[in-house]
Amino acid sequence: MRMSTSNFLRAGRLAVRLPAVKKSGAKCPWWVWLLVASLAPLVTVNLAVAVCGRTVVFPLSPFYLRQKTHALAVYLKHRSVCVWSGHEPLDQLLAASERRHKLPRHLLEALVMVESGKQTHRISRTGAMGPAQLMPATAQDMQVVDPFDPEDNLNGGARYLAWLIKRYHKVPLALAAYNAGPGNVKGHVPKIGETQEYVRRVLLAYSDLREPAATRVAKR
Repeated sequence: MRMSTSNFLRAGRLAVRLPAVKKSGAKCPWWVWLLVASLAPLVTVNLAVAVCGRTVVFPLSPFYLRQKTHALAVYLKHRSVCVWSGHEPLDQLLAASERRHKLPRHLLEALVMVESGKQTHRISRTGAMGPAQLMPATAQDMQVVDPFDPEDNLNGGARYLAWLIKRYHKVPLALAAYNAGPGNVKGHVPKIGETQEYVRRVLLAYSDLREPAATRVAKR
C-alpha cells in the first residue's frame, strides 16, 4: 500500500522526536547515585585538606580520614581567630623553642623546613598539622592546645624531638622516629625509603643552616 505524502511527513517527524523522548526519559541506575553519595564526603575532605592545608592529596584517598577531619576542624577554629591577629615571625619562634628545650641550634628549624616548608597552616595527607607537622595524638601527648598556633606547635615539636634525642642518643635515630614513629626505630634508621630520605634531607638542611653565612654565599 502506497503511503500518502502527509502520512509520510508525519512518520518522519515522529522518527525525529523518538530519540529525544528516549533521551529525556533516561534515568541513572540506582547504584550510580549510591556511589556518588558515598564518595562525596571522601572527596570533600581530601579537597578541603588540599586547599586549606596547601598540600597534595588524592581526592579519593580513603586513608587517615579521621585524622584529616580532625585537622580540618582544628584549622577552621584557629583561622577564625588568627585571621584578625596574625602570627609572630616563625624564625624567632623557632630559635626560642630550640633554646627552651635545649636542642642543637637550627635542628628544629631544619626539621620544620622539611616537614612543612615553614608553612604555619600546613596539613599533610595524613592529617599532620602546623609547621612541625604534629599528628593529633602526638599534639595531645605534647600538650599542644592549638596545633596551628606556631608558638604552641613549635614548642610541641621541640618537646617531642628533645624526648626522642634523649631516648635514642643520636640525632639521625631521633629524626627517623619523628618521621616513622618510635615503634619502627630499633637501633638504626629503618629501611623505609621515605624515612631514609627524610633523615637525609633534614641532616642536609641542618648542615647548611649551621654554616656561616659567608661560607654559604661563597658556595653559591
